[in-house]
Amino acid sequence: MIPSSPIRMLSHQERIDWHRHTGHQLIYPRRGVLRVFTAAGVWVVPPSQGAWMPAGTAHSHRAFGATEMRAILFDVDGEGPFPQRPTVLAFTPLLREAVTALTDDAAMAPDVRSRLARVVLDLLRSVEAPQRFLPALEDPRLREVVALLEEDPADRRTLAQLGAAVGASERTLSRLFREEAGMTFAQWRGQFRLHHALVLLASGQQVTRIAGACGYASPSAFIGAFRASFGTTPGEYLRREPDLRI
Repeated sequence: MIPSSPIRMLSHQERIDWHRHTGHQLIYPRRGVLRVFTAAGVWVVPPSQGAWMPAGTAHSHRAFGATEMRAILFDVDGEGPFPQRPTVLAFTPLLREAVTALTDDAAMAPDVRSRLARVVLDLLRSVEAPQRFLPALEDPRLREVVALLEEDPADRRTLAQLGAAVGASERTLSRLFREEAGMTFAQWRGQFRLHHALVLLASGQQVTRIAGACGYASPSAFIGAFRASFGTTPGEYLRREPDLRI
């Protein structure tokens, strides 16, 4: 393991600018929510998950809610398994406690720290989480569409209407979303809305307000979309994730 600052307290909407590490990094928001950005795209990471950044991967973070970010760096010459690409990992209770112990105790004996780090790596096997991932888009017309929706996530314009605003046809934008995002515009916007909903939940917003702020036709439409993606309602999700909202 590489020495690092294992715990960092971030205020709501605080950013950590783009950087990279010589070792592999495991990032875990024990409280709050992180948006993790890479050249490939962006993830939303709640307290039930962590993010893995292979050595040399440029990334940045933004916190939503008062966020307690914990991080462990692993030497590239150490024993794996090391995921080869940035990814989000599901955190079991045991993995959560192992990471917490490693980052809490700066005076832990080196041999104990080494064994516990091995436990963490073993627990990372086959725990990839459902990817709440928005891929990076290269075409400038797509970027303009994304910028419009980032500025106002409640914008409910159709793809044709957004296309008119950026000077591209619906057919062209539809093709570009399939080619660059690997999904339809409707699927992409569904992911985008859920990203925004998670960060608003972390900010303490109520379901009715979140529904409107994310562009859903009604609170019931938001609850239905949230349940379809996460298998639970927003209220149940908050109860299951007690450290999501601080």
